[in-house]
Amino acid sequence: MAGPMKMRATLAGGYTDVRVLMTHPMATEQQTKGQPHFIQNLTVKVSGKTVIEGEISQAVSRNPVFAFKVKGAKSGDKLSVTWQDNKGEQRTDEVVIKAGS
Repeated sequence: MAGPMKMRATLAGGYTDVRVLMTHPMATEQQTKGQPHFIQNLTVKVSGKTVIEGEISQAVSRNPVFAFKVKGAKSGDKLSVTWQDNKGEQRTDEVVIKAGS
């Protein structure tokens, strides 16, 4: 059901631009006849240190894409993204931060 995330993390001008596509159905109560299925929690870490924590609702579209900037990361650092949904499923993927052009 939920496949690997597609992620990109590029360092430029002191900030890391991050873009994440999450494969998830994000189904509402209306779509599933009362049993919604959606990502609830999102955590982003750089080299093991939490830099973003957030909560998401079922109002987000299927296979959501999130984009954000992180300050203080270095080229070569590992950025990991973890999500957990309302049914207890969880996924973590990581990418190495690359220097931009």
